[in-house]
Amino acid sequence: MTQTSENVTWLTQEAYNKLKVELEHLTGPARTEIAAKIAAAREEGDLRENGGYHAAKEEQGKQELRVRQLTQLLENAKVGEAPASTDGAVAPGMVVTIAFDGDEDDTLTFLLASREYASADIETYSPQSPLGSGVIGHKVGEDAEYELPNGRKASVRILKADPYSG
Repeated sequence: MTQTSENVTWLTQEAYNKLKVELEHLTGPARTEIAAKIAAAREEGDLRENGGYHAAKEEQGKQELRVRQLTQLLENAKVGEAPASTDGAVAPGMVVTIAFDGDEDDTLTFLLASREYASADIETYSPQSPLGSGVIGHKVGEDAEYELPNGRKASVRILKADPYSG
């Protein structure tokens, strides 16, 4: 998956289908199920002290948030292959290999994409993460800097950046 500045998300057909199935489940059977849980909890009495009711309402809120996220993602999705990076710079949708602090032996290879495309096959970093945003736009051979959670800066060298092929 690749996100571009036009807010378009590139998805493989497989990823699109998976997200579409999840959305259909959340707007169909899952909504019916949560409504039944809320109704059953409401019948138990006083809602102020009804833990089951509050838990079901919280679950419903999380579910509806996910529905909105998926709806927006799928509305802006383009299915197929992401356009190749024409300038050789690191961009979302690429598999990136970096070396920490210039140490060619201490490397990390990851997919630069959002969580909807995370897989067990390769570690995934969001383009909005400190490391992800630090490497975007840099070319192979360049050094990039990003901020660690403790506020310090860390430096990495871009060793390789290739479009993700699935």
